[in-house]
Amino acid sequence: MRPRLLVSAGRELFGSFFSSALEDQLGSLFEWERDGSRNLSVAFKRKLEHADALVTTWDSPHFTEDLPSIAPKLRIIAHCGGEVKSRFAAELFDSLTVTNAADPMARATAELGAAFLLYCARNVDRYRAGIRRSNSIYSEVHAGGTEEFIVGREVAMIGFGRVGRALVDLVRGFDLRWTVYDPFAPRTLTKDYPVVFSALKPLLQNAEILILTAALTDQTRGLLNAKSLALLPDGALVINIARGGLVDLKALTVEVRRKRLRCALDVTDPAEPLPLRHPLRKMPEAIITPHIAGGGLHVRRQIAKTVVEDLENFFHGRTVQNRVTRKMLELMT
Repeated sequence: MRPRLLVSAGRELFGSFFSSALEDQLGSLFEWERDGSRNLSVAFKRKLEHADALVTTWDSPHFTEDLPSIAPKLRIIAHCGGEVKSRFAAELFDSLTVTNAADPMARATAELGAAFLLYCARNVDRYRAGIRRSNSIYSEVHAGGTEEFIVGREVAMIGFGRVGRALVDLVRGFDLRWTVYDPFAPRTLTKDYPVVFSALKPLLQNAEILILTAALTDQTRGLLNAKSLALLPDGALVINIARGGLVDLKALTVEVRRKRLRCALDVTDPAEPLPLRHPLRKMPEAIITPHIAGGGLHVRRQIAKTVVEDLENFFHGRTVQNRVTRKMLELMT
């Protein structure tokens, strides 16, 4: 008999991940059903009782250490996404095989980082605003030239995991010089990437452009607070494509309101989305996007493909490629 699979996703969300071809592949591998519950309802628990495998999404319930008693046959959880630390109790990583699909999201997230980097480094918004007001911007540029450029610049980065490395790869043609703070990244990476590792304080003091790609942990939460933001030089740009909790949003808002700093944020914390009246929504020195970095449909299709491949590997006795261990959780969001 084929193993039984429960997919935890609403109809629309499921359809955004699984193409008809992938859905057919699920049918060839499993006896499967879908449940869109966002909590552990009685009906959901009944389905878990018979499941050999569970596929989760970002709308799935949080699962505590008692999951094996609810789902005694369960052997593997495959998550459609990268973040698993906050979704599953740590004990589950010892008793079950838990996989994620972070790689497809990394390159897409890096792509948005590259877009922010190029757009903001050339200060395109300033010139767009000037064009809207009058023709004087032409005279200004003609007489004095422009100061903005990107080729050959030094860029600072906090975090050098999948996303950071993908970003460096994407923009290699711009001959950027990267200064990186990441106490956990292997220093041997300097052989393959044009980066120099640095302590945090000197990195901040010299960072005209700062990109955040780090995981959110107890150690990195609020890393960019009022004190550390004050170290950045006047006019510095802060780009966050990682986790909102890395930044003290209130302190950053103060700096941007003063026009001392600029920012481009795809993520915010503690509020996401930002309240409609939040000042960053309208400040010309701020660009806010609605957490779009890794949300493309093509990315979701790649995520689902990764999940199905790991499930197939598992039930055919092959090594899964994206297993997350309990030890790995310490360095993950």
